[in-house]
Amino acid sequence: MMEILLIEDDTAVVSLIRRGLADPNFNISVALSGLSGLEMALSTTYDLIILDIMLPGMDGLKVCKKIREHGRQVPVLILSALDQPEDIVDGFENDADDYLTKPFNMSELKARVGRFLRKRADPIEREQRNLLSLADLHLDLDSKSAARAGNPIALTATEFRLLEYLIRNAKRVVSRMDILENVWDMEFNLSTNVVDVYINYLRNKIDKGFDRKLLHTKVGMGYILKDPDETAN
Repeated sequence: MMEILLIEDDTAVVSLIRRGLADPNFNISVALSGLSGLEMALSTTYDLIILDIMLPGMDGLKVCKKIREHGRQVPVLILSALDQPEDIVDGFENDADDYLTKPFNMSELKARVGRFLRKRADPIEREQRNLLSLADLHLDLDSKSAARAGNPIALTATEFRLLEYLIRNAKRVVSRMDILENVWDMEFNLSTNVVDVYINYLRNKIDKGFDRKLLHTKVGMGYILKDPDETAN
């Protein structure tokens, strides 16, 4: 049984989603305000949170931020009528995992929900990928922690996802669009510098103070995480 928390104050949208996601394997709990949604998110373990932004009591962006501040790594899918590029960027910068604008296509929502829940439900994949390393940089996917040369690195949820993607693709140049599609789950072309901003955040945390730099920029192509001490191909 997959536990989904829907934080949405529009009862018509709640009914639509309940019908569209009707499945014996899904259990959908509903909160009609930001404050009640936050309380439920912090008191119960969920596999996915579907979150509106314009909510009574506390807006969805603050709810998402509070969830992350409490160390909860549950996937958050924002579902909002706010559809401007800056709104979408705000969602990701508050550590949402995905963003779908209203009005939405139910088949697309189901596909995105299914993708998140498949990732969460595969114990073999989790076991195989719980520890990632490059040189003296280590990432623990179970504890959501990172360290370099034995020194802990404090990462936000978005920085952690970005580092995870880069380390899984170590020694390969990844473009900004690759990162947008795989770290932020953005399946469209959005003119934003959010990738460059987060790359700089991450570079300051994993490379600052070390002579051996791991995160490199390939001008005009993207970024690559690699150990410079290894022989180049």
